Amino acid sequence: MYEYVKGVVAELTPTYVVIETGGVGYAVNISLQTYSSVGSLKEVQLWVHHIVREDAELLFGFFEKEEREIFRLLIGVSGIGPNTARMILSSLASGELRTAIMQDDIRKLQSIKGIGMKTAQRLVVELKDKIIKTVDVTTIPGGASVAGLHEEALSALVMLGFAKAPADKVLTGLLREKQQIALEDLIKAALKQL
Repeated sequence: MYEYVKGVVAELTPTYVVIETGGVGYAVNISLQTYSSVGSLKEVQLWVHHIVREDAELLFGFFEKEEREIFRLLIGVSGIGPNTARMILSSLASGELRTAIMQDDIRKLQSIKGIGMKTAQRLVVELKDKIIKTVDVTTIPGGASVAGLHEEALSALVMLGFAKAPADKVLTGLLREKQQIALEDLIKAALKQL
């Protein structure tokens, strides 16, 4: 319903910000990541996610659109509500969270308050493929070609008899280190690690 709220910062705390626009003050729940980004800005635009419940209407705001997309992926996971998702994004920066999920780093996910072993595993299982797609296309320069390269290399490795999950993990790591690489070189580098 709402895409963003833009206006004057009337009040700022580590958990929410009040943005005044058009004579109305909007209370927007934020993560520590967004709190740090807003800092001492007098005017701000936050990407918002609107949640309607029986007892309340809540706005969750994000300084970067990418953080909002990750928030939306998180609340789509069974057992993760908006406040838990905000806690996750307050504990780990978007990039750290993506990396932890893509690399199956259960220990790092468990270090977040309120996230146990089963929830951490669920995050990895349910979000790994979705995170890889959004990361490759939206945050890496030339992302569409990197995503295509990843898919082609993964397909080749699976045809060679390698299990999909370990091959996927190796390819993701290689593409993070070197985004400008030929398909052939990427497959050769992956074969050395598998």
